[in-house]
Amino acid sequence: MIKIRFYGQASYYFARESENMKLTHSTLINENSCAADIVKLHYRTATVFRKHGIEFCCGGRWPLKMVCETKNLDLGEIIDELKQATRVINIPGYLPFETWKIDFLTDYIVNIHHEYLRQSLPSIKEQLVKFVAEHLKKYPFLAEVESHVNFLDKTMIPHLLQEEEIIFPYIRQIAHAYQSKESYASLLVRTLRKPVEDIMHHEHEILEKTLHQLRRLTNNYTAPEAACTSHTLSYSLLKELDDDLVQHLHLENDILFPKAIAMEKELLERH
Repeated sequence: MIKIRFYGQASYYFARESENMKLTHSTLINENSCAADIVKLHYRTATVFRKHGIEFCCGGRWPLKMVCETKNLDLGEIIDELKQATRVINIPGYLPFETWKIDFLTDYIVNIHHEYLRQSLPSIKEQLVKFVAEHLKKYPFLAEVESHVNFLDKTMIPHLLQEEEIIFPYIRQIAHAYQSKESYASLLVRTLRKPVEDIMHHEHEILEKTLHQLRRLTNNYTAPEAACTSHTLSYSLLKELDDDLVQHLHLENDILFPKAIAMEKELLERH
């Protein structure tokens, strides 16, 4: 699956260069590459290895060709999937989001950010559960990290549904009524104004506090120098989640919701 992100992340293809497995960003994924080194250089490839039951942590030191022969997997297909997993489409951060029409902006948030959370949160939680279980004695603070991720996993889907089924349709209605100067607009505002403010000032504030705690606990998602592949992978996935949520919150808190509240205020003043 091609992942769309809003922050710089190079795409890398790898190969085994020497006996000590030293790889560089310009090398290729091929039959001699090993899973552990590939994941260290591009964490998204872990989804491919997990899908096919290929070990990619401390034991993932065998060449891909040997692993595929042992598991009766098609080497060419595995390499193609790995290359696909490394592909990233970067969207410039200077796009004029504030000029986009309400309908397009809400659709963008749903299809990019909401979809990312639905697809990624379960796999991030799955990876973290396994990682924490194996490393909790060495890193006791991981229990708190896992608790915060469980909170996000538990609360975000209902939050997304509330936005998609109640808040965003209401904002679209307000925008249409505002632009066409419909007489029923003030009734809409009086009915549903409070939920918009609740999301902006309460639920998103809790989300931002959760991200702050994750950054504090993980030293801004920086794994120790001697960290294993699972440690690095877990932190990389959390960093990706953080980056996406920051952009998500920016689009809603700084652009979408203020626009809606400004329209609400003006419509109430009109009537």
